[in-house]
Amino acid sequence: MDSNAVLDIGMSGLLIAAKLSAPVLITSLVVGFAISLFQSMTQIQEITLSFVPKAVAVAIALLVCGHWMISEIVAFTHELFDKIPGLLGGG
Repeated sequence: MDSNAVLDIGMSGLLIAAKLSAPVLITSLVVGFAISLFQSMTQIQEITLSFVPKAVAVAIALLVCGHWMISEIVAFTHELFDKIPGLLGGG
């Protein structure tokens, strides 16, 4: 197993982590920005007003994107298992 293979696996792992976290992070960012804008316009500084909508939006994002996220990580895992013989020098 050479260093190029390790770097390739590491880069693939980072790419899949970024792809899987993007829907949740972007949803949280957009909802957080909207709530902050609403709070600054109305001068309401209630902490639960910023937390609850973000939690609900992230839960909805996970429900919507969950199947895609699971299928992506399963495909990545299958790809890694398929690479094992080549990485060990057996094929």
